[in-house]
Order: sequence, then C-alpha cells, then structure tokens
Amino acid sequence: MTAEAVVFEHVTKRYGTAEARREAAAGREPAAVEDLSFEVPAGKICVLVGPSGCGKTTSLKMVNRLIEPTSGRILIGGTDIAGRDPIELRRSIGYVIQQVGLFPHQTIAENVATVPRLLGWDATRREARATELLDLVGLEPSRYAGRYPSQLSGGERQRVGVARALAADPPVMLMDEPFGAVDPIVRERLQNELLNLQEQLAKTILFVTHDIDEAIKMGDLVAVMQAGGHLAQFAPPDEILASPASDFVARFVGADRGLKRLALTRVDHLELMPAVTASPGDDAAGARERALADPFPYLLLVDAAKRPIGWVDQDDIPASGTIGEDLASAMSPLLSRHTTLKDALAMLIEAEVQAGIVVDGRGAAVGLVTAEMIFDWSRDSRPAAEPEPAS
Repeated sequence: MTAEAVVFEHVTKRYGTAEARREAAAGREPAAVEDLSFEVPAGKICVLVGPSGCGKTTSLKMVNRLIEPTSGRILIGGTDIAGRDPIELRRSIGYVIQQVGLFPHQTIAENVATVPRLLGWDATRREARATELLDLVGLEPSRYAGRYPSQLSGGERQRVGVARALAADPPVMLMDEPFGAVDPIVRERLQNELLNLQEQLAKTILFVTHDIDEAIKMGDLVAVMQAGGHLAQFAPPDEILASPASDFVARFVGADRGLKRLALTRVDHLELMPAVTASPGDDAAGARERALADPFPYLLLVDAAKRPIGWVDQDDIPASGTIGEDLASAMSPLLSRHTTLKDALAMLIEAEVQAGIVVDGRGAAVGLVTAEMIFDWSRDSRPAAEPEPAS
C-alpha cells in the first residue's frame, strides 16, 4: 500500500478536571497537547522527542484514535480521521510498542497474521504473508514461525512486533519507544534494521522516543516537544542541531550537538583532498618533485590497483633512482564515502594521524580527509546568525 502523509492541524488534547488539578498541583501545564501543527510527508520518518510528560505518546495515540483530541484535526492521506470508523482505522495503521504485546499462546506466525486474520484473509494468504515478513525482518521462517514468544529473545520479539505491524501493508506506522526495553547493542542493531527496511518499504512512520540521539539517527524530521504538549521545533535533525529554535531545544539536544551533527554527515559531503601518489618502482625524482609542491607533507604509496600501501615523508623520498616499498611507513585509517564525519574524526584521533585515506569499493584510494577539513565543515556549515533588529 502506498504511504500517506500525516497532518496535525491545531490539535489540542485537554485533561479532564481531575487530571488538570493534578497537573497544576505538580507545577505542570494543564494540557496534554497544545495546538500541535505539523505535516509528515508520505514515506518519511518523523520522530517525536521530548522529556517525560510532554505529550509524545498522547500525540501518537490520537493518530489511531486510542485517544480523541479535544480540538483540531488529524488527516491521513488528506482524510480527517474523525470521520473514519475507529476499528477500521486501527486495522489500517501499524502499531509497535515497547512491550511488543505479542499473544503468548499463539505462535509467531499466528501473531504476525493477527490483523490479516481480522481482515478476513484466508489461511493460505495469511501463512504466505507471515513467511514473507519473518524473512523480511531477519527471522528465518522455518525456525521461528512455529515458536512461541517466550522462546524468543527481547530483540527477536521486537522484530516480530515490527513484522506484525507491517502485516496488512499499512500506509502509516506508529512506533512508541519500540526499542526502549532492549540492551544498547541490540537497540542499535534494531535501529539499523528498521532504517534498512525503510529504504525498501518507504512507510510513513511516527516514532516516539525520549532519546535525542535515537531521534537524530532515525528521523527524517524531528518534532521536539516540551511540557504542556507544546511543539518547540519541527525540522530535519541537522537543522535542529545547527540552529536550535530556543534555549529549551538547545539544552535538550545537548552541549555536544556539534558532535551529533558530525554523526549525521558522511565523508561524501566533503570535497576530498587529492593525494600525491606513487607506486613502487616509479621514478623517485619525479615523485619527490610532486610531493614537495604539495602542501601535505607525505607521499602516498599505492599498488598497481591504487590500493594504499603506506606513507612516505617527502623528506625521505630519494633524489634519484626509484621508489621502494620499504620506504612506506604506517598506514592511516581507511575510510569509505559512507563513513560518518564523527567516526572519521574518532579514527584519526585514535590512530594519531593527520589524514584518513578514502577508498572506493575496490579499495583504491580516491582522496584524503583531515581533521582540519572536518572542523572547517562543522564551522562553515553553521547557519549565519540572524541580523539584529533595527532600532
């Protein structure tokens, strides 16, 4: 099914009288969500992030009408959901929660096929869909289809939860802290698997988390919410990190937001520094002349396929004869165009070298990245300060 845009138009959810009193007594604003307006384009991931009690989950549950808004409209594919039957609406939306909520006495295949069964699919079609989805989320159907939830690890149960949410091919998926109950290593793997799935499926996903790092990694768009259900900022992750809309957003994303931006950006965003190269057996005088004319004080020795062998200090290049492989000293880290700038910088610091060597899929050197280039990118890519208003 084609993904559909989700639009919040001035959505407010007020507490009841007793809830409002409790919130006021606790010093919090008496609204779960206040005048929430934003649009998630079809096929994009929007992450709702903010401190506890800011209305993230309430906003999510209003999309499938588990909670009804006090005012405003939510549209899916241009249609106001208030006019749709709630049961039909929920069956058309994928929903993944932290606790997964698998039925313990049903097999994994039966759990995955829950919504197709409710929609009246026949057994053959349900079985085929469950098999397809278990394979898609990396759970071999022949091993997992007949098992029960208690026989799976937490990470495996989360994968089943994602498969179940996808079963009826929904245009929209809601994910409420889906990876919050697993350990950090499994969490990172599940995040990466979801991003890989999204490349294939291009669903519209609303994803709730309290973790700003997860929001930055997962979101095409991020909605930062604050107490009282107010939308503090809605923008792509890089914009939020580079230009927080308020002191609250700046504090929430953290003082290390410059490093977080580096984690969003890959080496292929940089204009690579050309490397002066030579191969064993090349004329030393010519190589020396080229190396001395370059501001970078090293010659990169490469093999016949342009794969790096090691560095030669320009002062160690002979004035005559040929270049010998024995001149090469320790290598720099090898980077790909997909390496994040954060990882590249960490590798340079760990190796205590000036430059990393960027290689292509065959391992051939295509250029250099230096720490200085990364720092320059970070500085130059910041948005210009807004001018002071005229007095």
